[in-house]
Amino acid sequence: MFDNLKIVWHQGKQFIPDVTKVEVPGIFRGRPVISKNKVDEQILVDLCPTKAISCAPFSIDLGKCTYCGECAVQFPDKIKFTKDYKLSTNIRENLIIYEGIDEPIQMDTESVRKEIYSLFGRSLKLRQVSAGGDNSCEWELTSSNNVQFDMSRFGIDFVASPRHADGIVITGPITENMAEPLQRCYDAIPEPKIIILVGVDAISGGIFADSPAIDRSFLSKHHVDLYVSGNPVHPLSFINGVLSLTRKK
Repeated sequence: MFDNLKIVWHQGKQFIPDVTKVEVPGIFRGRPVISKNKVDEQILVDLCPTKAISCAPFSIDLGKCTYCGECAVQFPDKIKFTKDYKLSTNIRENLIIYEGIDEPIQMDTESVRKEIYSLFGRSLKLRQVSAGGDNSCEWELTSSNNVQFDMSRFGIDFVASPRHADGIVITGPITENMAEPLQRCYDAIPEPKIIILVGVDAISGGIFADSPAIDRSFLSKHHVDLYVSGNPVHPLSFINGVLSLTRKK
């Protein structure tokens, strides 16, 4: 008992009371802000390894961005990464950050399916599938239910079987070898069900987008309900994204 008390005294309070308002400590790259300062935009475009940066208009696609931060390092007066971890939306185009606009990424509540609010607002069971991922996003998803973040308090949990799940969480670029297992897992989930893409690799293919070893045909056949950007995704990004999808408030 005394050993436990000593640990509490040394480590302090780990539990995060409000995951929607807490500030991320230390170094964290969240939503970028692009100023209107004039630079050679083509250099920035060529600098990005995943073609996330575009000209006319100048923008950064967070569905492709690896958050390496090299653009901000080379052009600190043009691009700055904030600590805004709310990087989720149900509209793919909302992940594109434009020059001169400093606004949070929005969830389009009008386009969220009504059954999501009515059925999954208090309880949501998810089956996570690593479709060729590198374990970085997978580790962060595991951390989302540790003592700090405690995702289960919102009724959100990961389950072992797709037959016990309400939806599927996909990480990784979806390799050829995982395309069929992913489809089988999705088919085993009872209706209605949701699809959540977690991480840049899942959203766009990331650095593997042009690889012949991936097969993303699954995404062309099914509606995606939530995109959670990040590389890897922070637990706060995932939790806030799922909450914004399933709850109106």
